Formats: sequence, structure tokens, C-alpha cells
Amino acid sequence: MSMAKVNRVSAVDSVINELRKQIHEGHWVPGDRLPSESELTRTLGISRASLREATRALVHAGLLTVRQGDGTYVVAVDETAVALNRKVSSSETSEVLEVRRGLDASAVPLAAARRTEADLEAMREALDARRRGADDDDVEAFVEADLRFHMAVARASHNGLLADLYESLNVPFRNTLGHAMGQGTGDHEALYTAIEHHDTARATELALGIIARMESPSDGGAG
Repeated sequence: MSMAKVNRVSAVDSVINELRKQIHEGHWVPGDRLPSESELTRTLGISRASLREATRALVHAGLLTVRQGDGTYVVAVDETAVALNRKVSSSETSEVLEVRRGLDASAVPLAAARRTEADLEAMREALDARRRGADDDDVEAFVEADLRFHMAVARASHNGLLADLYESLNVPFRNTLGHAMGQGTGDHEALYTAIEHHDTARATELALGIIARMESPSDGGAG
């Protein structure tokens, strides 16, 4: 990954612009942890104070979040996504799922038609992590992996707008998944297999079935 040295005269603004550029260009995507503070200061040629001020500005803008003891993570691609996230987060779960059903109806068949081997690897890694989270009774790990799997499916559509819209729904989804710990494994594996085999009809049927079960929690199932 190539990053430009920044102008020391306006170091904070330059760092903000450079970090935002890395996010916009997809070098870092939501869920990614930024390189360490020492690595960034060395790469950008700036002080820790300038980096910390720039990070605070991007946290305030909603693009980054700082997890104490863990690092700084990307949470959104741009300020528009942040605004949409806030709107979605205040919406009823039923409304969010209705929108997700529409997005899945478009994204999943495209993913089945266009997926690459790299896309399949990302899905496989997320599914394996999802299973480990369930086996370890680790709700946070299970939810993160479930969201990562569906985001990998959306990215496999190779339609950037669809992927960005899908990503905007991840925040409210997170709050609906904990109760479904360990459920839906068979459907998710079958969805992976259908996408792997370019079976657009079967993949779409499975994805919409997963949404239907989320709308009826008594039936079980996770996103």
C-alpha cells in the first residue's frame, strides 16, 4: 500500500486527507484496524500529536472508532454513509429487514454470477469464524463474523453502490443477531455453496429465506 508523505505545515489536515483517501480508495474497509500509531507516524512523516488530532477528527466525523487497548478501526467509508447509518439505526427493525430483502434480491444473484476465488475465500473465512464464535459461545465474535460473511457476499456482487448500501445496514443488524447464536449454520453453508456453483436462483432463495427467519425470531436463524 502506497501512502504519501504529508506537508508538515498543515500536518493535521494533511493526515486527515490522507487517511480519508486510504478509506475511500478501499485500502482500508469497515472492520479493518489501522496500522499502529508508530507505523503511521513513520510512514506519513508526522508527529504522534498530529496523528492523534487527525484521528480524533475522523472519529468525530464517524469514519473511525477507537477501541481502548485494541486499536483504531474503520467504521464507515464516508460521511454520507455515516448519515445513512444514523438514519437506519433509528429505524424499526422491520423496515431495515424489508430494505435488506430488496438489497439481497439484487446483490446475491450478482454475487453468484460474478464471484471470484478471492470473494469465496473471504466468505469461507467469515463462515469458519462464525462457527468458531458459536462453538466458543462468543456472541461478539459470532455477530462480527456473521456480518462479515454477508458483507463479503455483497462485495462479491462487484457493484460498489450495492455494497455501500448493504454496509449501511450493518449497525442495526448487529443488535438483532445475538439471540440467534449458532443458528442458521446450514443455511449459510448452503448459501456459500450456491454462490460457489454460480447457482443464482438457489442462492437468492436461501438468502431471502434467511431474512424471512430473521423476521420471525421464533423460527430461529441469524442474518
